[in-house]
Amino acid sequence: MTMAARHQAFHDLHQQGCFVIPNPWDRGSARMMAALGAKALATSSAAHAFTIGRPDLGGVTRDEALAHAQDLIAATPLPVSGDFENGFGDSPDDVAETVRLSGEVGLSGISVEDTQMQPGNPAYAFDLAVDRIRAGAAAARALGRPFIFCARADGVMHGSYDLAEGIRRLQAFEAAGADLLYLPVPPGKAELAQILASVTKPVNALAAGPLKSSTVAELATMGVRRISTGSQIARATHAIIRDAVNAMLGEGSFAPLMATASGDEIDALLLKGSDQ
Repeated sequence: MTMAARHQAFHDLHQQGCFVIPNPWDRGSARMMAALGAKALATSSAAHAFTIGRPDLGGVTRDEALAHAQDLIAATPLPVSGDFENGFGDSPDDVAETVRLSGEVGLSGISVEDTQMQPGNPAYAFDLAVDRIRAGAAAARALGRPFIFCARADGVMHGSYDLAEGIRRLQAFEAAGADLLYLPVPPGKAELAQILASVTKPVNALAAGPLKSSTVAELATMGVRRISTGSQIARATHAIIRDAVNAMLGEGSFAPLMATASGDEIDALLLKGSDQ
């Protein structure tokens, strides 16, 4: 698939229906996800940070995130979106520059948060938050090709503001030109329904917190357009590392290794995922 075809396919996925966009953290996980039927992939800032031995939230620089994204773009023929935290800077110009650089490396979209990369993740003031999204959306349009610019209202997740403020921000982000709207980890499905009813642009939902108990079909019926996994698959992998090593070194048991996939199966998935 050509890069132009990838970008168009990613755009088209957001126009109707509902799809799952899993978040790999290296070439191998990207190829396995592609082989298993993913239609698009997204980086995860947390999963990437874990991979290089750093904590989430501000643990990765823009140059590192862009290089990581290029690695995932090269791994499969699927479109890739970038999870780019606060856009790697506080000003609207920083966000616009991140969009421009994302376009250069071949990403089909990115998401930008409205909270700062500081302890406690305080939210940007409302007007600045909107100006940042407006600048990013303008930069996305200036690329001259399909590019899904996702605006995130992360304050509910971090406790910086309440749901009403999150919805107010999403509505303002929509008016500022965002293509996709995203409020991670609402308190539950009732609150997600409020979010969906408050905007007209497509909405991303994160399969985390209370929504992990939902099915794809349930979220699709509600009107969710895209379901991302964030760092959840990486965290599940890290849980296996924790539990397996604890069992080996603490209890002397190798029981957790009974559930491993065969090398032949993994080899086949890696090969299939590279040429989907």
